[in-house]
Amino acid sequence: MNLLVVGAGAMGRWFAETVGDEFDEIAFLDTDEAVARAAAETLDGRVCSADETTTFDLVCIAVPLPAATDVIEASADRVDGAICDVTGSMLGPVNAMAEYCSDAERLSLHPLFAAENAPGRVAVVEANGGSIVRRVRDAMLAAGNRLVETTPAEHDDAMETVQARAHTAILAFGLAAESVPEKFQTPISARLNDLVEQVTDGEARVYSDIQAAFDGADDVAAAAREIAAADAETFAELYERAR
Repeated sequence: MNLLVVGAGAMGRWFAETVGDEFDEIAFLDTDEAVARAAAETLDGRVCSADETTTFDLVCIAVPLPAATDVIEASADRVDGAICDVTGSMLGPVNAMAEYCSDAERLSLHPLFAAENAPGRVAVVEANGGSIVRRVRDAMLAAGNRLVETTPAEHDDAMETVQARAHTAILAFGLAAESVPEKFQTPISARLNDLVEQVTDGEARVYSDIQAAFDGADDVAAAAREIAAADAETFAELYERAR
């Protein structure tokens, strides 16, 4: 069997490395050919050119969130068996795979971790399952991941809190915080500083894509305004709501 990974960044390489033993050949396609070539060299694969007409038993879409549905449509002709995505949202990709690859086995995966922190929990939505999807799922489990069954709506609703709201709160603290000597740090402030460092160690584009894809940032801003304006009685009410 052969595998095509469209998007040879960190998550595309993670997917290929995780399931690669299930396939005789792995190919990478990326808008940056140098990125595709580096992934192919690392994982003993090859580069697929944009004009190549080869079809693949499995096509994995591993592109940035805003491009996911368009790339699924553009990749449909390459699918000869199954298609999956690891793009981070589910409603759009799941609907696009159903529309453009209705006869294929379909799997939407969202690793709830950065690629360098694997293994971990992977959210899963399956449709029209078959032998290829089973191989992918088995490989994920064998690599130490935990598969979390969900629906597209449930997943995307959860991402509003665990990604959009969480990242907004952490970045807002980072923007608002003043530099203070280490001797004054509390356990809470120290943990918040660690979280700011963790979030800002990534790529701004990734976090921007998440904010664009999921609501939640405005809710954090509204809550902060409530806290800032609260008198003692209102603050106590807000405190209990947070509890």
